Amino acid sequence: MSLVTNAQWEIMSLDQRREREKQDRRDSILDAAELVFFAKGFEKSSMDEIARTAQLSRALLYVYFKDKAAIMRGLMLRAGRALRDRFEAAVEQSDLGAEQIGHIGRAYYLFSVEEPDYFDVLTKASTFEHLAEEDEQSKALQACGVEAMNIMIGALNKGVADGSLSRERVADPLMTAYFLRGALHGVIMQSSKSAEMEPNRPELETQVNYTLQMLNQSMRP
Repeated sequence: MSLVTNAQWEIMSLDQRREREKQDRRDSILDAAELVFFAKGFEKSSMDEIARTAQLSRALLYVYFKDKAAIMRGLMLRAGRALRDRFEAAVEQSDLGAEQIGHIGRAYYLFSVEEPDYFDVLTKASTFEHLAEEDEQSKALQACGVEAMNIMIGALNKGVADGSLSRERVADPLMTAYFLRGALHGVIMQSSKSAEMEPNRPELETQVNYTLQMLNQSMRP
C-alpha cells in the first residue's frame, strides 16, 4: 500500500482524495481476505470473517466487493501483477535473450517459493469457476497474463535475433513460451506433491536448475 505524505495530501483534489481513500479501503479488504482465504481456503471462508478481519461492517464490505468471488478475483490480480513484475525485473538482468529466458524461469521458481499463496492462487485460477464473470478485475487479470507471456515471447525473439537461441528451435515463440512455462510448472508441482512419497527424490531447487539448464540447451543454436 502506497503512503501519501501530508504535503501531497494537501494538494490533492477532493476527487483524488476520495479515489485514494477508496483504493486504500480496497487494499485493506484484500489484505484481510488474504489472511482469511490463505488460512481457511476459499470455500470455508465467509464475507463476515473478511469484514471482521478488515474491521469493517458487512454492509460496507459489500460496497466494495459484491461477493467473496469478486474478492478472490482481486487477489488473483494481485498475484498476477506480482509475477509479471518479477518477469520484468528478470529480463533487466541481461541483454542476451537466452539468459533472459533463464532469469524468467528462475523468477518463476522463486515466486513459487517466496510467495507460495500467490503461486497457488494463480495455479487454481484456470479452474476457478467465478473467474468467467467479467468485471474490471477479471479483465485486468487477463491483460496481466498477456503482459507476462509477452515478456517471455520478447525474450525468445531477442534470443533469436541476437543469436543466443536457434531460429529453427524457436520457430514459434508463442508456443515455445507456453511449453517452457508448462514444463517448469509441472516440475514444481510434481516435486511438491512427491517429496514425502519419494524420499530419494532430488531437492526441488536442484530439479529446477537442471530443468532450466536442459530447456535452455534445447533451444541453443
